[in-house]
Amino acid sequence: MTAARPSLTLRARQIVTMAGDLLRNARPIENGWLRIDRGRIAALGTGPPPGSAIDLGDAVILPGLVNPHTHLEFSGLAAPLDGSGGLPEWIGRVVTLRRGRRTADAATAVRAGLAESAAAGVTLLGDIATSLPPPGSESLGPRVRVFRETLGVSAAASAASLAMLRRDLDRLVGSGIDAGVSPHAPYSVAAPLGRAALDIARRLRLPAAMHLAESPAEAELVASGSGPLRIALDRLGAWPERPPPLLPAADWISLLARGPRGLVVHGTFLDDVALARLARHRDRLAVVVCPRTTRLLSGTLPPLERLRSAGMRVALGTDSRASNPDLSVLGECRALVDGGLASPAETLAMATVAGAWGLGCEHRAGILAAGRAADVVVLRPGSPTRDPYEAALDPAAAIVATLRSGRVIHGALPGLTP
Repeated sequence: MTAARPSLTLRARQIVTMAGDLLRNARPIENGWLRIDRGRIAALGTGPPPGSAIDLGDAVILPGLVNPHTHLEFSGLAAPLDGSGGLPEWIGRVVTLRRGRRTADAATAVRAGLAESAAAGVTLLGDIATSLPPPGSESLGPRVRVFRETLGVSAAASAASLAMLRRDLDRLVGSGIDAGVSPHAPYSVAAPLGRAALDIARRLRLPAAMHLAESPAEAELVASGSGPLRIALDRLGAWPERPPPLLPAADWISLLARGPRGLVVHGTFLDDVALARLARHRDRLAVVVCPRTTRLLSGTLPPLERLRSAGMRVALGTDSRASNPDLSVLGECRALVDGGLASPAETLAMATVAGAWGLGCEHRAGILAAGRAADVVVLRPGSPTRDPYEAALDPAAAIVATLRSGRVIHGALPGLTP
């Protein structure tokens, strides 16, 4: 990572701040400039900038993108795992992969994922982690909130998972790393373990995230203890002889809402009861959809209109390279636009403002404004356009540079030496 300069001014044809009401005030700053001083945005304006500036020409400046849901541990995969058979069969492939992997491989994958995220314009992400991040990774690339994952349906596995959660949260918080808690999913977390994990998050004032309603097989397992997920878990030796107490998505939503901030991940098959409960707690819950993962594992795109009708904040995540070809949040935006579910401007709001709110970082990230950290993406359009939102989603567009607190974490700026 290059060192931050004390002062720096960038000039571009368009600056998208994402500040204010996007649907009413979506106009970018034309021929604008942005001044960075000691890692923060000092001022923004239009016309001739005060003093010298790096002229980026026909470029678009955006807020750093936010990826609130990913699993960096799988970033070493060259291609997604086979999605045939949907979530139950895919889960079996993931567990087999994880069981055969060395700790060093996971650490290397995390570093690779951070570098790829920076190259994709991401300056803030939420990583679901089954272990502590490798030493020094917090200084690489984007800012990271580490959601320590818990898994366990048997009494013994639950006790061990809870002990590791307490130990690792102490280490994360003690190291000054932004932390969170993530009971994995209704089919992999017994009710006592999930409740205990979320109680810890509430006491420590940490955000929590949980995969919910990712497949119809989830509801079947919770309701009857049978179905494709039960078969998959039996095959893996992960289902105990005594059936564990499991909770449906609606109950987990109520538990997530007891904390300061909660993320419902996927939510593809939420029933009406769960959706109504989400709407009741929209002041502290957001939904993270991962369009390309959902398409791989369920053959559909997220139910964006149902979530909007409930008044939910919806953010965009990439999930992992186990279910996605890359870690591009802009790729997720394109999937929604191409599917006719949202406009380019709406998806960019999901990829910035909504994601930052979901991670509990709305006062630090998501928009460009004076006093905020200078988390910035410089993008070169692939073809002439007057709409910067369309330009950002053009597959031919290139990310020239990604800055975190004024430091270049990917690419380079013209005339600026490291």
